[in-house]
Amino acid sequence: MEKEILIDTGKYLVDSGLAWGTSGNLSLRTNDELMLVTGSGTKLSNLEKDDFVVFDVYTGKKSGERKASKETPMHSGIYKNRKDVKAILHSSPFYTTLFSCSDEISIMSELFIETMYYLENVTYVDYYHPGSYELGDAVAEQSLNANIIMMKNHGVIVFDDSMSEAVMRLETLEMACRMIIEAKKAGVQLTRIPDKVVEDFLENSLYKPRKVQKSN
Repeated sequence: MEKEILIDTGKYLVDSGLAWGTSGNLSLRTNDELMLVTGSGTKLSNLEKDDFVVFDVYTGKKSGERKASKETPMHSGIYKNRKDVKAILHSSPFYTTLFSCSDEISIMSELFIETMYYLENVTYVDYYHPGSYELGDAVAEQSLNANIIMMKNHGVIVFDDSMSEAVMRLETLEMACRMIIEAKKAGVQLTRIPDKVVEDFLENSLYKPRKVQKSN
């Protein structure tokens, strides 16, 4: 079942313009210690059942011959710090990655319903080489503060209690980044929803229960 979810997710991300080539990786937590993660060099558009690795997030041991994604330290760090997280995706969508490569524009969460909810907490880490333990440590630390981590000059890593919710976070992020860029190009001034209204929406609306970050 987990492999089918990852296969379908990879295809959906590529078909939707949210991933390309071998630039992304996916994982699902299978129990408290283990995750199922995409193998190194796999293309999200055509994942197959032998493209995954079972990996122990605490010991670093894996099963099977395939090499795990080089970004495994990021996935392991998040799962160790966030027991509520069940699914992680890393990708480099165009508009989101544009934001990660610029300090001149910022992500606005006070735009519409989905951004208020899914982009409530977005955090950042500096550039570290892909697959490095420095990047893994930085992501793990910031995972305590948000479910979306923008990686400078790299892309984004998104996580949630299900893969469908993680994908929705990514879709909302890419949509918001595109809106902000297109509005800037067209000279359109976007109107932010007032902070009091945002807080009331998150606490009292019937949209979805507000998710509280957990550190244990």
